Amino acid sequence: MAVKEEDGLVIMEAYILFLVLLLLSSFCKSADDHLTHAKPLTPSDMLISDGGDFALGFFSPTSSNKTLYLGIWYHTIPGQTVVWIANRDNPIEASPKPKLAVTNNSNLVLSDSQGHTVWMTASDITTDGGARAYAVLLNSGNLVLRFPNGTDIWQSFHSPTDTILPNMKVLVSYKAQVSARLVSWKGPDDPSSGDFSCSGDPSFPDLQLVIWQGTRPYCRITVWNSVSVLDLNNNGSMVYQTAINVADKLFFMFTVSDGSPFTRITLDHAGRLRTLSWSNASSSWTLVSERPAAACELYASCGPFSYCDFTGTSSATCRCLDGFEPNSLNFSSGCRRTEELECGKQSHFLTLPRMKVPDKFLHIENRSLEQCEAECSHNCSCTAYAYANWSSGGNSVVDPSRCLVWTEKLVDTGKSSDYGENLYLRLVDPSAPVHKKGNLVKYGLPIIVSILLLACFALFWVCKHRGKRPKKDAQKKLMLGYFSSSNELEGENIEFPFVVLEEILAATDNFSDSNLLGRGGFGKVYKGILQGGKEVAVKRLSKDSGQGTEEFRNEVVLIAKLQHRNLVRLLACCIHEDEKLLIYEYLPNRSLDTFLFGAARKQVLDWLTRFNIIKGIARGLLYLHQDSRLTIVHRDLKASNILLDTEMTPKISDFGMARIFSGKQQQVNTCRVVGTYGYMSPEYAMGGAFSVKSDTYSFGVLLLEILSGLKINSPQPDNFFSLITYAWRLWEDGKAIQLVDSSIIESCPFHEILRCIHVGLLCTQDRPSDRPFMSSVMLMLENESALLPAPREPLYFVLGNCKAVETRENMEESVNEMSITTLEGR
Repeated sequence: MAVKEEDGLVIMEAYILFLVLLLLSSFCKSADDHLTHAKPLTPSDMLISDGGDFALGFFSPTSSNKTLYLGIWYHTIPGQTVVWIANRDNPIEASPKPKLAVTNNSNLVLSDSQGHTVWMTASDITTDGGARAYAVLLNSGNLVLRFPNGTDIWQSFHSPTDTILPNMKVLVSYKAQVSARLVSWKGPDDPSSGDFSCSGDPSFPDLQLVIWQGTRPYCRITVWNSVSVLDLNNNGSMVYQTAINVADKLFFMFTVSDGSPFTRITLDHAGRLRTLSWSNASSSWTLVSERPAAACELYASCGPFSYCDFTGTSSATCRCLDGFEPNSLNFSSGCRRTEELECGKQSHFLTLPRMKVPDKFLHIENRSLEQCEAECSHNCSCTAYAYANWSSGGNSVVDPSRCLVWTEKLVDTGKSSDYGENLYLRLVDPSAPVHKKGNLVKYGLPIIVSILLLACFALFWVCKHRGKRPKKDAQKKLMLGYFSSSNELEGENIEFPFVVLEEILAATDNFSDSNLLGRGGFGKVYKGILQGGKEVAVKRLSKDSGQGTEEFRNEVVLIAKLQHRNLVRLLACCIHEDEKLLIYEYLPNRSLDTFLFGAARKQVLDWLTRFNIIKGIARGLLYLHQDSRLTIVHRDLKASNILLDTEMTPKISDFGMARIFSGKQQQVNTCRVVGTYGYMSPEYAMGGAFSVKSDTYSFGVLLLEILSGLKINSPQPDNFFSLITYAWRLWEDGKAIQLVDSSIIESCPFHEILRCIHVGLLCTQDRPSDRPFMSSVMLMLENESALLPAPREPLYFVLGNCKAVETRENMEESVNEMSITTLEGR
């Protein structure tokens, strides 16, 4: 059948239209992940990578949406996990609209609506024969600025913020100088540069990686010793972390096995370098590994010649290296040799496997393993050495050897069951030297006489101290049995220093009244001085106290697991028959209430000091609730339980009432309500329900007390029922500034004061769901741009058909004072 001419034209037009639509479809698809000179990116647009895994666009980390950041995030998972930010320290006003554009000179420029440059790329290559560059978001999460011929001008992988993604080669050092670094967010909702960073060590940029807090080392991650470290996450996928040393460049890169879920390494606002893997089952990020993983892994926290031990089934703890013993009860002072090294004295090297090698080493280049050992052997000041060979991973380096020797104290050392390397520790040779026959008379007689004298002295000492060692062992056995009955940390071994009663009697001059610091319902607190001159506070549980035995056990079990600058440190304990004693660090300024409610010392608390105390308490609570290995509710937070060191740094004390929350537990109900009335939240005082929000309520009360100088339960001005209702009324009437203590009103910044009052009212709201978590409280206190919701009016509540029995009196001069209120039905 012949085709008419008109029909042929129709078919031709349809075919042309199909080709046009196909081309347009192809163009639209490529435009999703491309940014060209002709089409800038605005807040209403997004670039989506070709595979759909990542998106580039404008975002706001808070619900206010007043300021915008340009960033890259995961596109296919719930929420918004940001992995890179262009303008983290220079946010843009959301209105009028900003834009991201490729300029004529082939740069990426982020500008506001007035055309002011907020951020731009920097590259030496700006032209390619007149061709214009374009930007493309790759499915690896890398934003690349590229010429049409395929030449890359700039890429986001070379300018990381707080996150490393798979296959991202991070230049750690270049020509022995620190290069790229990760910088944490300032807070959970604040992307600006935070206090923590992770980079190579300027002293050894080619050798080790360090997390810094400001300019101080916070946690030393590793000394490079091989090309990869293998981790196994919960999904059975493999994570390969690789150090690549090529000529004068050192790169870090990690890769994942095929089929693995999304994985990233990030430095969070708390200073933790975490490897996280996405779990589709729980729709959340699961933790593969983190550093620091324990308090003793913080830089040099275990002291010289001791190490942080991760090999046990319980939590990590400080231990002495083989051949060393503790200097004192506190491992921060480190360990000492059981037998000192001396030049000329025979020695040998003990191999310690799977060690994180110490800091402060000397790097000797171009040495074999045997030559490295010889370097240490021939130097009588050398205490240890370690060796690794870069060539084992095929790295292209001029000197493949890595010989490290130590001539000073060994600091910041660790031991793991999964990773690490051999550390060769120098110890005195236990074998006695062989003397020549001709010297037998010359040296033998003095030695024999010395041995006889020592034998006589030893016999005298044994007779004098007969029975003391069994007595000390019996006391230790009693203490371990006493704490083994605690179920707070079921299945964990409690290893904690203890002292015998005789040492405490000597330290306190037999509990002399001249050393008495204070007293409470639990007993008395004395100042003591241990051998070596260390000052301590000794808390003595009263023998006739009906309450306190359970609290004593609970306090030791809990606080022994916690370390934070805003928590009081428990140094040791003692149990001897009816005596039960806790030994704390001595804090000469004692407790906050002695300053806050005493007219003579109140003047010391200027506004800056009070504000720092408020933030320090908040940090301590945040650690208990969120950042420690355990989730802990204190339940008795009040002014007398806040101790102050010489620099007025606050330290939360008294963990006798504290409770651990297990798993995903959010709230616990109890029939035994304990605490101090006025500081207890309504749901706890009336129904026995407590949670982390109960501590938030107590913190709010304490915050209002610090601001006003008024006690929560003392008569309030204008006959108000409580300090909370009084503060609310002033707030509602626009007179909140009248709440402030008259001793600081003239010198304090009103905007900070009003913000603190606002936070205090938010924390003391009646419903737990209305109160913020402590992470939000910290953000409100430290970030003046954070928006605060309006607080709800407090309700008037009483104990109703209950009676309150205060079983513990306030201390005259409070040190670690404890109060308990027990509520019982009539």
